[in-house]
Amino acid sequence: MTIIFDLDGTLLNTIDDLGYACNHALRQCSFPTHPIEDYPRMVGNGINNLIRRALPEDKRNEETILNVRQFFVPYYDAHNCDFTHPYEGISDVLKTLKAQGHQLAVASNKYQAATEKIVQHFFPNIFDVILGERDGIPRKPDPQIVKDILSTLNSQHSPLYIGDSLVDYETATNAGVPFIACSWGFVPREQLQAAGIESIVDSPAEILQALQ
Repeated sequence: MTIIFDLDGTLLNTIDDLGYACNHALRQCSFPTHPIEDYPRMVGNGINNLIRRALPEDKRNEETILNVRQFFVPYYDAHNCDFTHPYEGISDVLKTLKAQGHQLAVASNKYQAATEKIVQHFFPNIFDVILGERDGIPRKPDPQIVKDILSTLNSQHSPLYIGDSLVDYETATNAGVPFIACSWGFVPREQLQAAGIESIVDSPAEILQALQ
């Protein structure tokens, strides 16, 4: 099977490093910052959309977003593994899936360089394909990233998408791929259920059970 994982909120708890980087960039541009616990509701659609949501409503124009981004990216590149950590049990699950012969991939809306760095840091030699946000390629929930993964792998296996957000659910739906939601990420279980998602796991170990 080809199993495609979202990154933030699915494999890794990245919220602290994202929040600190965004607050740093906002301060550099003299905008108010946010408590770290407010950031889960802002993430999921790429860095530019994170910045857009963090800015005051009357400042959410492309010029300002790009100006803030130029402070965000170098700070995040230097600090994106400071507080980020794998969710408990996920590393063992990935190793088991790899040993079972599954093709594993990451599909993230985080920009490509950071996606590759973080995945290789925490999960070396696990994933066959690692794709993030790339110039000229639409972000999730557009299904192109899923299509690119399957094409790169020349996959003849049945695909499965695992993620923690409604963006991930929409991506899988748009790609025509079965979806499993994980409730330990940035979107509450109640919200996942309200969206009509039928398959929800509450721990990484349940991923293995769901595949049996």
